[in-house]
Amino acid sequence: MPSVIALDAMGSDKAPKPEIEGALQAARHHGVRVLLVGPEPQLRAELARYPGAGRLPVDVVHASEVITMDDKVDAIRGKRDSSIRVGLRLVREGRAAGFVTAGNTGAAMATAKVVLGALPGVDRPALAAAFPTVNNTAAVLLDVGANVDCTANNLEQFAVMGDIYCRSIFGMKHPRVGLLSIGEEEGKGNNLTREAFQLLKRLPINFIGNVEGRDLYNGQVDVIVADGFVGNVALKTSEGVARLVRAVLKETLKATITRQVGALLSRNAFSDFKKRLDHTEYGGAPLLGIRGVCIITHGSSNTNAIKNAVRVAAEFAEGKVNEAIERELAELSVVVPT
Repeated sequence: MPSVIALDAMGSDKAPKPEIEGALQAARHHGVRVLLVGPEPQLRAELARYPGAGRLPVDVVHASEVITMDDKVDAIRGKRDSSIRVGLRLVREGRAAGFVTAGNTGAAMATAKVVLGALPGVDRPALAAAFPTVNNTAAVLLDVGANVDCTANNLEQFAVMGDIYCRSIFGMKHPRVGLLSIGEEEGKGNNLTREAFQLLKRLPINFIGNVEGRDLYNGQVDVIVADGFVGNVALKTSEGVARLVRAVLKETLKATITRQVGALLSRNAFSDFKKRLDHTEYGGAPLLGIRGVCIITHGSSNTNAIKNAVRVAAEFAEGKVNEAIERELAELSVVVPT
């Protein structure tokens, strides 16, 4: 049976067009059944514009409210029939294997913790983002924004969850885990990283010590651990640099390539290069440590990003990552006292 993924159809900046098109592509290319969550009359009217949509496993679940990017905490709590809350309830009730949203990140994380709850032994869930490397592999950075203020014990849990995630999703036997700091030496960093270093080196994982920002892409580390403030800055900086490189390379190729054959080869090379750096190919960031699958992606997500986020949600559910996290945290007793 195909995985069933609930998709917040009202989350992105240009909703619901990217969500509907992404859902249709995910159903067509990845064999996933998608439940679009949002105002049913509007979504059905939009679906009717796509020939053949009725033959694909895409359906609509009604939600009467939408959480906007400008909504405050009180508004989020008051919107109990929002597309985010309804989608997460589908996961809790077992009607969907996972949930995807390009909506308000804070609202999605807060609602996931309330509706689904955290796994036993997890003090704070973490967002994990995948980065391309020079070895054509993926490196995972966590946390990238769920927790701007962290303790060393939080980073310890992030390391365990990241290790499990890489083994379950990317098939790595012994992921190399590094702690993001300002130098490779053990004593480098601030109070948080120095304390966390001592905890991580005692874990039964392949901890390789401190790593620096440049190590995100060199293929020498598979899991990079950071607090959510530093991780989010690294993520957004990386995305900006990737856009700059693509733009500069494109302009340079236009200015220097004149012969037809050379132009064709350059376009093919640029297309491959662009795809490797395109964050939409990685879908979204899973929220690790909750009782269910929740994937959060950019508000600016396009059709490709939504399609891949749905794919990631299905892979996450099929990989039983949450079950592995719960089991291994229990074995390690990596629990923060309350």
